[in-house]
Amino acid sequence: MIPKGTTHIFWKSVHYGALKAAEELGAEIQWRGPQKESDRDEQINVVQGFVNKRVDGICLAPLDADALVRPVQEARRGGVPVVIFDSALNGGSDAFASYVATDNYRGGQLAAETMAEKLGGKGNVILLRYNQGSDSTHQREEGFLKALEAFPDIKVISSDQYAGTTTESAMDKAQQVLNRYADQVDGIFAVCEPNAEGVLRALEDRKLAGKVVFVGFDSSDAMAKSLREGKLSAIVLQDPVQMGYLAVVSMVKAIRGEPVEPFVDTGVYVATQENIDTEQIQKLLNPEKV
Repeated sequence: MIPKGTTHIFWKSVHYGALKAAEELGAEIQWRGPQKESDRDEQINVVQGFVNKRVDGICLAPLDADALVRPVQEARRGGVPVVIFDSALNGGSDAFASYVATDNYRGGQLAAETMAEKLGGKGNVILLRYNQGSDSTHQREEGFLKALEAFPDIKVISSDQYAGTTTESAMDKAQQVLNRYADQVDGIFAVCEPNAEGVLRALEDRKLAGKVVFVGFDSSDAMAKSLREGKLSAIVLQDPVQMGYLAVVSMVKAIRGEPVEPFVDTGVYVATQENIDTEQIQKLLNPEKV
């Protein structure tokens, strides 16, 4: 099982779900991924290493939708089935058995609809992108921008900046964007956990946390705390435990020659101050992890 990276909290919950499914199904999980979610070469090396070891199957979250196409095709030619999870892979679905993921485009739409509601349908908005090549976050970004078209009084004043793969790079980029737009911006959308934490720190530094409508994606302890305190307006949530669980379920089905769904939707939700204490949202804000 190969995540995009091994440091962010999200992957620790995916790992937990994978281990839970493996225990139920009698499978053994080998978990390995690059340290940095920008290290395409390292992820390719991990895929090739597992193919050479002749594992029974690979679950892969490709950090680049194009760069991982050839390694996945080579795995298939080598008789190793692949399930793609979290983020899509280009090049045709015949190269892999199933795609297990959040409907990320819908997640972006939910972020836009929530943003519009919090802004009362008008204002200036910034979209802070993640990293080029990442399909999951690209889908969130495009869903967000498309859904905002339904609100003519909301203007996107910046949508071409990439925050990078770490909290530190996201904070730096957020500071740069705020240097230009701090006196104009009414709302910000950050499309994943490290981005959102970086933006949160930048807003806190400028005493803007709670004054600017801020919608994040994915949770962490700091983000959940900030939502309760009103520094975050909403968080769009995936179910990483379910994603890891269903990726392994799909993989075992493929290995056994059983029918496998081409796409398995693992759900997407929105946490706000109004619903933060409900059982479902608490479970998603604080998912079990390895």
